[in-house]
Amino acid sequence: MNDISSGKLRGIMKLADTNGRFKMMAIDQRGSMVQALADALNKDKADVQYEDVAAIKTLITRILTPNATAVLTDPIYGHPYSITEIPRDVALLLAYEESGYVSEGVAENERLSNPITNWTIEKAQRAGADAIKLLAYYHPDASPETLEHQQAFVRHVGDECEKHDLPFLLELVSYALEGTTKSAAFAKQKPDLVIRSVAEFIDPSYKVDILKLEFPADLKYTAEYQNASFYAGESAYELAEVKEACQKLDETSTLPWVILSAGVDIEEFIENVNLATDAGASGFLCGRAIWKEAVNYYPDTDAVKKFLESEATTNFKNANAAAENALPWFEHRQFGGPGNVKIAKQSATWYQDY
Repeated sequence: MNDISSGKLRGIMKLADTNGRFKMMAIDQRGSMVQALADALNKDKADVQYEDVAAIKTLITRILTPNATAVLTDPIYGHPYSITEIPRDVALLLAYEESGYVSEGVAENERLSNPITNWTIEKAQRAGADAIKLLAYYHPDASPETLEHQQAFVRHVGDECEKHDLPFLLELVSYALEGTTKSAAFAKQKPDLVIRSVAEFIDPSYKVDILKLEFPADLKYTAEYQNASFYAGESAYELAEVKEACQKLDETSTLPWVILSAGVDIEEFIENVNLATDAGASGFLCGRAIWKEAVNYYPDTDAVKKFLESEATTNFKNANAAAENALPWFEHRQFGGPGNVKIAKQSATWYQDY
């Protein structure tokens, strides 16, 4: 059990519901959102207007955020137009990383993450952030140069979050060094990649507070889901192996963790949440699985609103219901259980050297 600063404690409390479960929405997509709008508008990505990206993000935020305990957005398209759409009792997460990744100057197929230009943790705090999210692409078998860059990037954000007393949510995304992530071969690798990545970043030197993680397997390649609409037609493992991977992930993580959606369909995501929370996850931080189809209706804003108010809201409520089985963050062994969370610098003169 570790101490936590009062600022980080308050931030984490705001991210969760009163029972300590995270039911958070992501609307920080940039590159993928531009591409989705390009497809919907039958345009090239270069012809998608800033105003269109901001408009769809605003609609999604306005209609769906009341279902969330927190909303994750970006400082480019999301925050400027959507900040007034976030209810006062819903926490604000702001993204730190540039959309996508850099592949030049590194070994073949490797990925580097970088910050948004001229964006800092201090600016995010001034913009009202209750917490910071960083997405880092990571493959534990990448070259030493790539690993060093990614690790240093995460450490920098951890140091800055500590300096400004903001909770740090680290999102780890795996990738294939050979072949594609959309294959049974990669599905077989995924449990090992996710768990080994977690083992690296739970080190206290990174100063991470919550892990936002991929599901440590792929149900599209799981034998028991052969009759599901999302099944890919080939099995990489059985459900017992998937559950074992979830348990091993929980055993490895010395930090509370939540599940991301990675753009899967809602049916698959609900199964991910059920399996992850059974193993010890404390909730989810989900975006596209809930709302992605809304983009297909743009620029017909009435149709967008109708989808968000009906099907997307149902998706969110179903995800929230699945998360009721989640482990409250304060019951994670990192914090020692309800009533046992210890605040650092508890003394009559704590403020003098805070």
